[in-house]
Amino acid sequence: MENRNPFEHNYFIGYINYVSAQFVKVHFPSSTLLQSFTFKGENLNGGLVGNFVVIEGEQFGFLGKIQELSLPEKERLEFSEKSFKNSDFHPTGKIEILLSFDLFEPTKIDKGLNALPVIGAKVFVCSSNFIRSYFRKFGIKHEHLQTSPVFELGKLTFDKSAPIEVSQQAIFGRHCAVVGTTGGGKSYTVSKLLEGIVSNNGKAIIVDATGEYSTHDKNSYSDIPATLSTNSFFHYSNLTVGDLFVLLRPSGQVQQPVLLDAIHSLKLVQIAKRENRNLEQIKDGILIKKQALKRPIFDLYNEFSEEIEKSNADFDIQKLTQQLRRECVYDSHKFGEDITRWGDLDKRKFENSTSLFLRTENLIQTESFKNIFGFGKQKTDEGELATRISDFLKGDKKILRIGFENVGFDFQAREIVANAIGKYLLEMARKGKFNEKPLVLFVDEAHQYLNKSVKDEYFELTQLNSFDSIAKECRKYGLFLTIATQMPRDIPLGTLSQIGTFIIHRLINHYDKEAIANASSSANRNTLDFLPVLGAGEAILMGVDFPMSVMLKINKPLTPPNSNTPQFKI
Repeated sequence: MENRNPFEHNYFIGYINYVSAQFVKVHFPSSTLLQSFTFKGENLNGGLVGNFVVIEGEQFGFLGKIQELSLPEKERLEFSEKSFKNSDFHPTGKIEILLSFDLFEPTKIDKGLNALPVIGAKVFVCSSNFIRSYFRKFGIKHEHLQTSPVFELGKLTFDKSAPIEVSQQAIFGRHCAVVGTTGGGKSYTVSKLLEGIVSNNGKAIIVDATGEYSTHDKNSYSDIPATLSTNSFFHYSNLTVGDLFVLLRPSGQVQQPVLLDAIHSLKLVQIAKRENRNLEQIKDGILIKKQALKRPIFDLYNEFSEEIEKSNADFDIQKLTQQLRRECVYDSHKFGEDITRWGDLDKRKFENSTSLFLRTENLIQTESFKNIFGFGKQKTDEGELATRISDFLKGDKKILRIGFENVGFDFQAREIVANAIGKYLLEMARKGKFNEKPLVLFVDEAHQYLNKSVKDEYFELTQLNSFDSIAKECRKYGLFLTIATQMPRDIPLGTLSQIGTFIIHRLINHYDKEAIANASSSANRNTLDFLPVLGAGEAILMGVDFPMSVMLKINKPLTPPNSNTPQFKI
C-alpha cells in the first residue's frame, strides 16, 4: 500500500481552537471547506460527522473522529436560505481523539495518548488509505505482522471505495460478539466471519439454533453437518453427573443421595464386569443391596474409588431406574444389629423417591431425548457428536455445523444439551487440544443458552454456565467464543465483560444499548449514539484491540444464511 503523507493540503479543513482531556474543537475558517473532498479518486462525505480526521501536532500526529458540527450563536441567529447562498459561515466541530502516531512514521500507532493537540494545530480529513493501514495492523504484535491472517470484513460507510481488512487475531483473539435487532444484518455478518476463517485455513464450530446456516453445508470447506436428533447424537456418557442431576432434578434431602448412590453402583457394576469380578450381589447388570454383604462391594469400591468418583456419566443408563429402586434399603440389617449387611426395603425412602423413578424412566424412554443423548446406543455408534468433533479437528474441513433445529424446547433440552457441548469443549481446551490449532466456537441466538438456570419444585437452582466459563478462561487455551444475539441484555454481564470485540448492528431497545455500553470502554460510548440510524448491513466495529471504533458496511457473504422472513401474499 502506498505510504502517503496523512496531512494532505487538499484535505485541510481548519484549526484547533479548544482542547480538553475528553475532546477538542476545530474552527473552520470557511464553510466552503465543508464541501465534499475529492482526491485521487477518493470521495469523502461532505457532511463530515462520523468522518475521521488527522491533526498535525508538534511531535505527534493525532487521529480523531468528528462527533458534531455547529454554528456560533451569532451566525446561527442570522442563518437563512438566502444568507446561506450569499454568505460565508464559520462552523465549529467537536472531535474525539482516538489515538496518536509518530509524525515521521505515521503508520506506527501509539495506544493511548502521550500528548494532546495544541491550540492552532491544523486539522485534515483523513485519507481512507490510512484508515485501512491502521485497521490491518490492530491486534497484531510487530513480529507477527507478516504472518498473521487478515480478511476483508467490509467498507467504510462514508467511503464505500475503502475496504477494511481486519486481523483474525484482533477479531477473535479476545472473544467476539455480533449483536443487532432482527433485520439489521447480524446473520450475514456471522456468515462473513465464517468465510473469513475459511479463507485463512482456520477452524470453526457453529451451534446453529434454527438451521439458517445450513446454506454452508454443501460447500467444500464444510464437514457433514451434525444435526442433533436426526443424524447425530451427543452420547450421555459425555455428560457429567451434574448434567444428569440437571436433567432428572432430584429433590435435595432424599432423592439426590439415592441418585448419586445409584450412579456409583452402576459404575461399580461396569468395573466388576470389565475386571471379571464375579460378585453374587450383581445380577443382570444391577447391584442388589437388599440384605447383601457390604464387604465385597466396599473392597471393589476402595480399589477403584477414583474412577467411580469421577464426574463423568459413564455407565449403563438403561439400568438406572431399576438401580434407583435397589438403593431404597436400610443401611444395616435388622435395625442395626448386623452392620455387615444392608437391610430390607426402606418403604419411606422408596415412596419419597417415586417421582424420581418416574422422571428417570420418562427421560430414558422419551424419543426426543433418546435421539439427542443416544440412550440405548453405544458411544462408538455412527453419528456420536464427540467423535464427530474429534474427527473434524483432525481433518481438513474448516466448518462443523451443529444443528439444533430439530431439538425441542421441552424440559429445557436445548439449554441443557448446548451447555453440555460447551462443557465438553471446555474440558478439551483445558487439556491443551487447541493450543496449536485454535478453534472459534460460534453460538447463534446465544440468549437461548447463556444466563440460563434450571429449577423446579424438586430441584434447587443450578446455573448452566459452560459458555460463561469459556469466555472467562479459554482465551489462553486457544478456544475463542463468538456469540450472536439480538438481545444482548439477556447475556450475563460477566460474559459480556470478557468480550474483546463487538460488531454492533442497529439496536433500538434502551436496555440492549446499555448492556453494550456497560461492556465497552468509555472511549467508544460516543460512537454508540449512531446505533439507531445504522442501515441494514451497517455496523460499528470496536474492541480492545481496536484503539478506534469504525462504522462499516459489512460485505455480503458468498454464502448468505437462510434468514429470509416469510412474506404475506394476496
